[in-house]
Amino acid sequence: MTRKPKKDEKIILVVNDDSVFAPGIKALVEAAMPFGRVVVVAPDQPQSGMGHAITINKPLRLEKVNLVDGVEAFTTNGTPVDCVKLAVDKILHRKPDICLSGINHGANHSINVIYSGTMSAAMEASIESIPSVGFSLLDYRMTADFEPSKKIVSTIVAEILRHKKVDKHLLLNVNIPSIPYEKIKGIKVCKQAYAKYEEKFMQRSDPHGKKYYWLTGEFKNFDKAKDSDVWALENNYVSVVPVQFDLTNYTIKKQLENWKF
Repeated sequence: MTRKPKKDEKIILVVNDDSVFAPGIKALVEAAMPFGRVVVVAPDQPQSGMGHAITINKPLRLEKVNLVDGVEAFTTNGTPVDCVKLAVDKILHRKPDICLSGINHGANHSINVIYSGTMSAAMEASIESIPSVGFSLLDYRMTADFEPSKKIVSTIVAEILRHKKVDKHLLLNVNIPSIPYEKIKGIKVCKQAYAKYEEKFMQRSDPHGKKYYWLTGEFKNFDKAKDSDVWALENNYVSVVPVQFDLTNYTIKKQLENWKF
């Protein structure tokens, strides 16, 4: 569906979960363009909180759209993970050199990585042996200023591409504080903070008197370490957390090997 790549041309796949029309993806495309040929595949509507969902019970459709001049862009009715799968199988003539997901409107630090459509799209690329990065800005507004984020994207992408032997399963979760660029203290490699939402379901009634529930909650950080993503962001650093799709707990695995099942 796209033109054949030129020899030695870097192909950068850009995806997201906020839809192809979100300002964050346009900012990501603009930041990625100097590094190679950018191809966009994104959902046709917001898909936040979809996690690693895939579409198996309805047809998937692809449509070409105009996003940024000189950039091939497609939209689909599928999930963020579907975007990666369709890009690899139906749009590109080979696997891209790198996959960039985002820039998400809102945080994906700590436990958010489990629920995030942004990070699940990046993780799908990592599963496909494509080095990938998910970018999130700690600002949920559609009017958020993405200019500082574009500079962070450029710095991180340049560093990844500079390394000739980067791990093919590289997967980075990058969160950017919503502050002016000159106030960002730097980029810090972190661990995922131990934090979670203390959730509640608000009960309401519809016009017919039937009950329905609306999820709400408060984010609680239980991690006091100074190498966590939450700490970094609270202290005006960009957090970079290396993530993996292997969910095996090797410490407990070793303990279980001595149990008498």
